[in-house]
Amino acid sequence: MTKDRPRNRPGGGAAGGQNSRIREAGDAAPWRRGGGAGGTGRPGQHQRRDAEFEDGGSVWIWGLHAGGACLGNPRRTVEEALLSRNAAQRLGIDPEAPPPRTTIVDPKIIDQRLPPGAVHQGVAIKAAALAPVDISDFIALPDKPLVILDQVTDPQNVGSIFRSAAAFGFGGVVMQTRNAPALGGALAKAAAGAVETVDEIRAVNIARAIDALRDAGWTVIGLDGEATETIAEAFASRPLAIVLGAEGSGLRPAVAKACSGLARIGIASAMESLNVSNAAAIAFYQAAAGRMTESREPL
Repeated sequence: MTKDRPRNRPGGGAAGGQNSRIREAGDAAPWRRGGGAGGTGRPGQHQRRDAEFEDGGSVWIWGLHAGGACLGNPRRTVEEALLSRNAAQRLGIDPEAPPPRTTIVDPKIIDQRLPPGAVHQGVAIKAAALAPVDISDFIALPDKPLVILDQVTDPQNVGSIFRSAAAFGFGGVVMQTRNAPALGGALAKAAAGAVETVDEIRAVNIARAIDALRDAGWTVIGLDGEATETIAEAFASRPLAIVLGAEGSGLRPAVAKACSGLARIGIASAMESLNVSNAAAIAFYQAAAGRMTESREPL
């Protein structure tokens, strides 16, 4: 595969003239048809402790699916598990002989330990956060696509993106080291166990992470509603990474310029925009459909 042009070259990579249309912060997001604010996910909008419920370097994970996946992950160090009797039985745990560090409690006790309104379904687990994977580990393993999040910060959206990534065979989610939520709490609940199976990849600088992928022969496509190319056309090359920007602001100019190209999801004129997690699911399905067509085998 021919290496893409470096992003500091006039015209900014394979996207060429498309880069002149990249919007500044405050304009439409990359899956939007027009301008306006729209959606959540602006950096700094969410309070980290309420969203992820971090506790001394550990995270709390709640909910049957998220909690069950956490307990079943050999890479997790579980520090404390609080289960209702009914939840323990649903997870295949004998309430009369629970494993170490597991306590059978009344659901009201779990209510007191978690943020108000947390839908825990009788499961709350305090566990050490999983160590992020370095992007260099994935550059050499191009068999699974990656998703890159450019300052997408809403825990519900990020969790849903992890869930879709797991469903469509993505290997990892790249997020900025400082401007992204920790993988616990409401995020892990929305991911329904996917944070245990899809690797978290942290990068200090998203544009430089894209550069590293492109230098290794990856095609990196950013979603932009004003792009001329469709995702069906843009996702034809492999290995593939898909970049999603925050709702409201979209891809930052430097991140968009670093991409190999930009592509759009076509939507009806009656609807102005898509939520970022919905846009991600559509893009992941398209990428997976192309891989299944090539291999003639399910993911």
